[in-house]
Amino acid sequence: MLTILSTVVLLSILILVHELGHFFAAKAVNIQVPRFSLGFGKALAGFRVGETEFVLSAIPLGGYVKMAGMEDDEAAEALEGPGAAVDEVDPERTFDRKSIPARVLVISAGVIMNLLFAWLVFSVISFAYGAQQITETRVSAAGSLLNPPSRLLAGIPEGARLVAVGGDSVGSWNQVRSALKHAKSPVELRFADAPPVTLNLPAGGAQRATALSALEPYIPPVVQQVIHGRPAARAGLKAGDRVAAVNGAPVGSWQQVVRAINASPNRPLRLTVNRGGQVVNLSVTPEAARDRDVSGKRVTVGKVGAAPVNPELVNTELGVGASVVQGAKDTWGTAVFVGDVLRQLLTGQISARNMGGLLSIGEASGETARLGLEIWLGFLAAFSVNLAVLNLLPIPILDGGHLMFLGFEAVRGRPLSVEARVRLSQVGLVIVVALMLWANGNDVVRFLFNR
Repeated sequence: MLTILSTVVLLSILILVHELGHFFAAKAVNIQVPRFSLGFGKALAGFRVGETEFVLSAIPLGGYVKMAGMEDDEAAEALEGPGAAVDEVDPERTFDRKSIPARVLVISAGVIMNLLFAWLVFSVISFAYGAQQITETRVSAAGSLLNPPSRLLAGIPEGARLVAVGGDSVGSWNQVRSALKHAKSPVELRFADAPPVTLNLPAGGAQRATALSALEPYIPPVVQQVIHGRPAARAGLKAGDRVAAVNGAPVGSWQQVVRAINASPNRPLRLTVNRGGQVVNLSVTPEAARDRDVSGKRVTVGKVGAAPVNPELVNTELGVGASVVQGAKDTWGTAVFVGDVLRQLLTGQISARNMGGLLSIGEASGETARLGLEIWLGFLAAFSVNLAVLNLLPIPILDGGHLMFLGFEAVRGRPLSVEARVRLSQVGLVIVVALMLWANGNDVVRFLFNR
C-alpha cells in the first residue's frame, strides 16, 4: 500500500508541477487555455475557472495543457475521447500568433518548473536536515558481490587513510567523493600511512560513478549487532567480535567479510574471530537471499544477520544561503548524471535492457518512502530532474520536439505546415508509446525472471 500511495503522490506532484509551468507561462503571454488535464483519456471529474476547464482524466500517465492554436497537439488530444470541451477561439490569443520567444517560453516552462521544483526540494532537504558528513577518510576498495571492486581501484591499500585527492586536502568522506567526482584524470591519491596511488578514471559522470562505486569508507571488521535467530547468532558470533579471517584468508575490513559472505549462500564458512584477546573459531552458513547488483539484476547472495560499527557521522547545519547553493549543486549534478546516462544509452554503452518503467518507479518510490521522508524527498527531486531532461529530447509531442519545430521556424522564416506538424506529432506519439512499452516490458521481464 505504501508503494502504491508514494508512487501516486510522486507522479501527481511532478505532473502537476510540469503542467502548471506551461499553464502559467501561457497565461503570462495571453494564450487561451481551454483545458488543463492531469492524465489522458476521458475526463472523470473537473471544474471550470474562467475559460479553463481543469479535469482529472482516466489514464494517469501524464497530463497536458490544451492551448488554442496548437493543432499539432491533436495526436495527444485524440486520447481525450468524446465529450472534450470545445470553446470559441479568440484568433488573437492563439499559440501560433505569438512571437517565437513567447512560444519558446511557454514550451520550456514545464521543464523549467521541474528544475526549479527540484532545486527547491533539494534546498529544503539541505536546510531541514543539514549536511551529514562521514568523518572517516580511510578507504576500502574491497566492495561486495552487489558492488564489485573496480580494476581501476586495484592499487588502493585497504584501510589506508586518504589525506589528499589531486592536491586537494580531504577531511571527510563527503570531500573524498566530491574531489574524486570532479578530479581530472589521472588523479593522485596521497595517504598518511601508505605510498601514493595514481588512478586513471573515466571522464564521463556515470562511468566514473560506476568505477568509484566500489570505493567506500573503511569499516573495521568488528561486529556491533547480531540479529537473534539468524545464522550469525546461531553460529555464536557476538557483538564486539573482530573477524580476523574467513576460510583461513585474512580480512582487514568489514567490506571483505561481506564480500565473502555474499559469495557463499547456503555454503558454510569458517570464521576466525578475536574475542577479548582470545581466538575463537566459528562455522556459519549464510542464508540465501535475493538482492540487486549494480546493473539492477536480481542475484542470490548470502546473509548472516550481523552488522558492523558504522562510520562516525557529523551533522552540519546549513543556513538558507548555503542550502540554496547546495540545492543548486544537487540539481545540476543530477541533470548531468541523467544526461550522461542518456548519452550512454544512445551510444550503446548502456544496454536498453536497463530502462525501467512504472514498476521500477513504483519500486524505487516505495523503497525510498520506507527509508524516511528525507530519502523520499530526495528521490522526488531527482525524478523531477529526470522528467525535465527526458522532456527535452527532440521527439515530436515532447517539449523538446516543440522546441525543434520552433527552431525550424526561426531558421526558415516560416513555420512548418499544420499537416506536417500533426504527422510528426503522430510519429512522436508512436515513438513515446514504443519506449514506454519497452521500458515497462523490461520491468515485467525483471519481475518474472530475476526475483
